[in-house]
Amino acid sequence: MPASIRPIPITIITGFLGSGKTTLILNLIPQLPQSYKLALLKNEFGDVAVDSQLASSKAISGVQELLNGCICCNLVGQLSDALDTLARDVSPDRIVVETSGSAFPATLAMEVNRIAQKTGGYVLDGVMSVVDVENWKGYEDTSYTAKMQARYTDLIVLNKWELVDERKLEDCEDRILALEVDPPTPRTKSDKGWVDKDIVFGLDAKLAKNIGQGQEHVHGHDHGHHSEVEVLSIALSSPTERRGVDLVKLEKLLEESSKDEIYRIKGILYTASLPRSSIEDKATIPEVTLIPNTLSRYILNWAFGRWTFTLAPLDLTHTTPATSRSVTPLASGQTTPSNDVEEPTLRMTIITARYESAKWQKRIQAGEFIALENVTEGSLNVERVA
Repeated sequence: MPASIRPIPITIITGFLGSGKTTLILNLIPQLPQSYKLALLKNEFGDVAVDSQLASSKAISGVQELLNGCICCNLVGQLSDALDTLARDVSPDRIVVETSGSAFPATLAMEVNRIAQKTGGYVLDGVMSVVDVENWKGYEDTSYTAKMQARYTDLIVLNKWELVDERKLEDCEDRILALEVDPPTPRTKSDKGWVDKDIVFGLDAKLAKNIGQGQEHVHGHDHGHHSEVEVLSIALSSPTERRGVDLVKLEKLLEESSKDEIYRIKGILYTASLPRSSIEDKATIPEVTLIPNTLSRYILNWAFGRWTFTLAPLDLTHTTPATSRSVTPLASGQTTPSNDVEEPTLRMTIITARYESAKWQKRIQAGEFIALENVTEGSLNVERVA
């Protein structure tokens, strides 16, 4: 990487699927000075760059992605190149690494520490784990990864605690304490996904300091933890001119998806109608005046029975077959197409629990949930990618 006056601090934010990592990051941005350059390195399953597009629209200075793999396993070798690209192109004041929901934080911390020592260009500032209080008991019972994310970290952020009663909150905290971390890991509560930047930035990085001291088992795992989930990649294209998505069918998918079988749904889609977010999140849809026969582009996020549709930036909304801007992919798979490639009517990633993807793949392929509006033609491709 280019010579730098001081090492660039790196903050790792981890947490199981749907815990609220991206929301927390986006809520950090308004707290920073306008001159502050925050860069994001995003790792995610699938090939739909949903969160990175949201981040790009929220004044993050630069975004890089590692897609279709796990940053602590098969993509770890590409981490150095991704960091160097951000350092060279953005010269950020800080880099935030947001992991996929299945990443081991200790393994990633070791790799960042190794790169920092080798180059002198970075310093690991800390590792933070976001715990979804409302749903953590369910996936903590079944996911080894979820427990490791809460155990090997510098700070635990209790998220969505407002949605549960005091008994369930205490139960979640008791389960975290039962992980037998000595001394206990500090915990803080978010305010509906908002945490003070001074808490997130400036951790003492005890995790990085302790790596290699009797914790060899942390990175000795067989990299099979990502087999806890399965991933479907879906694309829907119009035969000739672009048509919108059938929102009635899509909403059926969002409503019927069981949080015990499906962890996350992310997508980018075009529609001529105004999509409906779930009741709890209805306020996230801005007031929009629809123009007849005009397609608008939306970003879909679904987790644990709640979903939001976010209107894409105006320069990504089209009335004719369209293209979109993208960040640069740094791994196998593709991100949002570049400017000279037409984007499908819908691109979606569905992350399911183990052994659940085949059932949902069959129902989607049958046209039960995803189709073009008012047309029978169209090309629907549903593929399991992990």
